[in-house]
Amino acid sequence: VQLVESGGDLVQPGGSLRLSCAVSGFPLDYYTIGWFRQAPGKEREGVACISAHGANANYADSVKGRFTISRDNAKSTVSLQMDSLEPEDTAVYYCAQSVKPYTSTRPEDYDHWGQGAQVTVSS
Repeated sequence: VQLVESGGDLVQPGGSLRLSCAVSGFPLDYYTIGWFRQAPGKEREGVACISAHGANANYADSVKGRFTISRDNAKSTVSLQMDSLEPEDTAVYYCAQSVKPYTSTRPEDYDHWGQGAQVTVSS
């Protein structure tokens, strides 16, 4: 099982960024995938998650209306479109796979993790 994030970068406040999570070693359409982030000195927090076939998506209150999670099972990728970025969005962003039969933004519900991608929002 492998998950690899890409797309992290330095962006100005108000800007946009798109993160991608490439997965291998398991059939993506069987599993919920989540995006998480961890800022220095803070606990890892759930940002968004999407069910196996994309019918359900959940978002943290702090990103609702700004972030959009999507998946392309045929291409084995899950994306996180981030718009109207704020300095408070600065963090390392991780994607993760869950084997639970429900969607969740709790880190403890996820079993396999990527290595992370740095997102910095600063002028």
